[in-house]
Amino acid sequence: MPSAVVVALVLLAGLSEAAGRILPLVARRPRVSPPVVAGLLLTGTAVESAVITLWPLTAYTLAELLPYASASGTAPGWTAGQVAPMLLGAVIAFPLLGPALHLMLLTGVGAGLVGPVAAAGGVGGWTAAACVAAAGVGLAAAVEAVRRLVGRIGTPRTRRRTA
Repeated sequence: MPSAVVVALVLLAGLSEAAGRILPLVARRPRVSPPVVAGLLLTGTAVESAVITLWPLTAYTLAELLPYASASGTAPGWTAGQVAPMLLGAVIAFPLLGPALHLMLLTGVGAGLVGPVAAAGGVGGWTAAACVAAAGVGLAAAVEAVRRLVGRIGTPRTRRRTA
């Protein structure tokens, strides 16, 4: 069971991630109403917090599925020190520097997960690193696919006029 500090940090990191994705959208469309922005932030925070929470568990599960793994039985979780850097996730709001800084940040956080996943999964460091990377990329791809689908569904289509 994670501590209250870890839960609060995960929620704040999720809010930071959501703000980093939503604020550029709002900046391009200034007519978006505050309740819509608040709803997007709340939903985004829930989704991003869930992804952050699932990252170590997914990496451990991938490691556990390997035929030579000798799992210890308990999946690693977040510690306050591991999740705290993710509060900086809103740097993706900066158009030019954001994606590179965000990738560096996630790489650093992922590197912090390698040791616990290797120990809990009974695999080597490089294998654990591959599991952490695969879990991160897989979760990010799933969220991005859902985000694009929701964006496509939520965008009104314009009819083409034929002359």
